[in-house]
Amino acid sequence: MIRTILIATDYSLESLNILKKVMREKDTAEDQNRYNILLVSGYDMGDSIRDLLFNTKSTVFNRLRPEEFCDAYGIIRNKYSHLINKITCDIFTGSFQRTFNNYIKAGNIQEAYYSPAIRSKGKGKFDLIPYIRKCKDLESREISLEVRDRLPEKGRLAEIFVEA
Repeated sequence: MIRTILIATDYSLESLNILKKVMREKDTAEDQNRYNILLVSGYDMGDSIRDLLFNTKSTVFNRLRPEEFCDAYGIIRNKYSHLINKITCDIFTGSFQRTFNNYIKAGNIQEAYYSPAIRSKGKGKFDLIPYIRKCKDLESREISLEVRDRLPEKGRLAEIFVEA
């Protein structure tokens, strides 16, 4: 059976520790399901006509998502290929709870994982955690992460090999 999981991210390498932890738990439990994983960040498109007309998802992703992030989730996808059907990056651009609830229903998302240690910061980003917590149609779980400030490879691809 294929299930869909939403993981709240800010597109930093640290946020992939949520994905690693969830997949490790499912692997340990010998879960027989396969998962479509949505890595989602909140993004405010703004109200400028120019921004709304000329910003596409790909231009937003070029600003938000570093190349290392894509390489890192590819490594995780290969490690847990027996559990992962596909991984998709997305942005949520709504500003109301009912819009988020509709996003969850439309995507047929059953589970959501987030960590308060990962906060979306930067121009246009906003935090999805309040939306996830208020959504009644979603089984959500907080993942505790230890975000280390002193890693020799902080912000680089080798960071995903550090055990969280």
